[in-house]
Amino acid sequence: MPGFFFSHNNMTELNGKEDCKLAKGKVHKKKQKAFGADLKSYLKCMVPHIESGIKTSSSRNVMLSAEEVIQWSQSLEKLLASQSGQGVFREFLKSEFSEENIEFWLACEDYKKTKSDHLHGKAERIYEEFVQSDAIKQINIDYQMREATAKKAQDPTHTSFDEAQKTVYILMERDSYPRFLKSKSYLNLLNQLQTNTSK
Repeated sequence: MPGFFFSHNNMTELNGKEDCKLAKGKVHKKKQKAFGADLKSYLKCMVPHIESGIKTSSSRNVMLSAEEVIQWSQSLEKLLASQSGQGVFREFLKSEFSEENIEFWLACEDYKKTKSDHLHGKAERIYEEFVQSDAIKQINIDYQMREATAKKAQDPTHTSFDEAQKTVYILMERDSYPRFLKSKSYLNLLNQLQTNTSK
């Protein structure tokens, strides 16, 4: 009985077609896995991983306690005073597409500590990034304040951005902060810490 003879090239072609079908299935599975991995890493940012307490993703291993997270609910000032609080609040603001507010506030805090001979460069950068009318991360301030801040930034002092920073702070305090305290990200984090503490 005559046998079938496949040249090496034909075998490769056949295997290639089979591999292609298999690969397509794998790609589909990989896409699902990739989405799952993205979601997992997002959730890890929102609710840091529990080990022997919760460690934030900063360079120092800062342990988060339920007490600290409860303190965040006392005032926006207490939330922003905490390095971990800033990180979790920033992630929340990202989900609301308003992270420019905390970024501007933090830039202003850094600006106040700047040595006088570096003020001009930093003032220019903050103005271009957050204040000018076509800024990439434009903050929500009215025209008069935008103009006044622009003038102050041209001849910078340590208080050049104080009024704009105060306005953005009040905006976060009245608008984003109450929503943050009711958000799943905050409540889940608190719940996980309290559960972990009671174990």
